[in-house]
Amino acid sequence: MSAPSPGSKFNRQGGSNLDRRQHCHLGKLSPTELDALLEATPVGDIWGVGPRIGEQLSASGITNASQLAKLDANTVRLSWSVVLERTVRELQGTACLEFEDEPAPRQQIASTRSFGSPVRELEPLIQAITEFATRAAEKLRRQQSHANKVTVFIRTSPFRKRDAQYSRSMVMPLRRPCADTAAIVTEAIVGLQAIFQPGFNYAKAGVMLMDLQPAAEGQLELGLEDDEPARDRCRLMQAVDVVNDRFGKGTLRIGSAKPRRAAQGAWETKLERRTPAYTTEWQSMPVVRC
Repeated sequence: MSAPSPGSKFNRQGGSNLDRRQHCHLGKLSPTELDALLEATPVGDIWGVGPRIGEQLSASGITNASQLAKLDANTVRLSWSVVLERTVRELQGTACLEFEDEPAPRQQIASTRSFGSPVRELEPLIQAITEFATRAAEKLRRQQSHANKVTVFIRTSPFRKRDAQYSRSMVMPLRRPCADTAAIVTEAIVGLQAIFQPGFNYAKAGVMLMDLQPAAEGQLELGLEDDEPARDRCRLMQAVDVVNDRFGKGTLRIGSAKPRRAAQGAWETKLERRTPAYTTEWQSMPVVRC
């Protein structure tokens, strides 16, 4: 619910309540203060009341939050929606919406990018896919999940009408659910090599991690195949993340990635018009000579 405006009746009566425009704990207010606050809040400023419903409520004589709170919740549900019913119940003191301490883990993780210039060769595409898969794996580890499948795609630009058009993707299943950058990059490159066709001006590529599961819920194997025993590389990946966080992104990287000091690749986004980072980079600070 939005708090009243600075010139509202509630604020004129209690000048010390201006801070309620920013935050307000309704449970800490006295009944008199709460009623005054609700009366001073226009019905259109309440969460769950859009412009159309706000006009309908105003036409019915309901212009503030206090009047809305006095409506029958079941009638509101039949006349408008379940969302507005929950809002009314919240105003009446019944909790209907629970707070989340942190967002739920994502079901898919994607890292995609449009290229700064068209790419025609396989090698720069491998570098791009390596970069995208690395970023996706880092996101995967941050939410403490494992992926079962890797999807890789490439496509030309639909806006370049004179170019031949091509778009293809491939889903690569991982042998074991993991968050290992090397395993994810390997499968992504295999998929890229399978869908790559020469002669096209590729404008975008990306990697998506799918069929995610919590890292703590790994399924055990029977161990019947001794030629490729499972290796736990969690500590190695953790060490890589720590080094990259401390010394800069890309300090440790996969061998198929673009060399760190190489010139900017055609697939990398052009940054000529990027806003300078005055507060975090010495190179971006303006220099004044007088």
